[in-house]
Amino acid sequence: MGLSASSPAPIQTSIHQFTVKDARGKEVDLSIYKGKVLLVVNVASKCGFTEVNYTQLTELYNKYKHKDFEILAFPCNQFLAQEPGTSEEVKEFACTRYKAEYPVFQKVKVNGPNTAPVYRFLKASKWSICGTRIKWNFTKFLVDKDGKVIARYGPTTKPLSIESDIRKALGEV
Repeated sequence: MGLSASSPAPIQTSIHQFTVKDARGKEVDLSIYKGKVLLVVNVASKCGFTEVNYTQLTELYNKYKHKDFEILAFPCNQFLAQEPGTSEEVKEFACTRYKAEYPVFQKVKVNGPNTAPVYRFLKASKWSICGTRIKWNFTKFLVDKDGKVIARYGPTTKPLSIESDIRKALGEV
């Protein structure tokens, strides 16, 4: 029995229920990250927060990548057009300049009517003082091993400042 036009869409309760596209446009089922703690970040290469965020994200990733931790970077050009390149150019920038080894996905919208479904889920899971809206580049969501959002951090929160939360989610504290 299939869904009829009047049937509600299934409710996602985990980030693992989503499929996104990588920088080259290939579908990636986020269920491959089951059992890992995730830090999901909307990134931009021309932002005042770029240097500190990319540098510290790479540092965190290198420290915890062997401990069931993954960073998922989603380029976004919605904030003063600070991510003007193609998805592949963004990935090249992150990997070359900041030695990013974590996945950089296809550019997405994080606000408005064309918000990527994975970002609708993230925003609905953890509100901020802006409500569900993403305020700026480098908003971060910490997701537990079961795919549930456990924390949300604003753009000015430096990645290294949430290391203790990451360690706790990994069961190290």
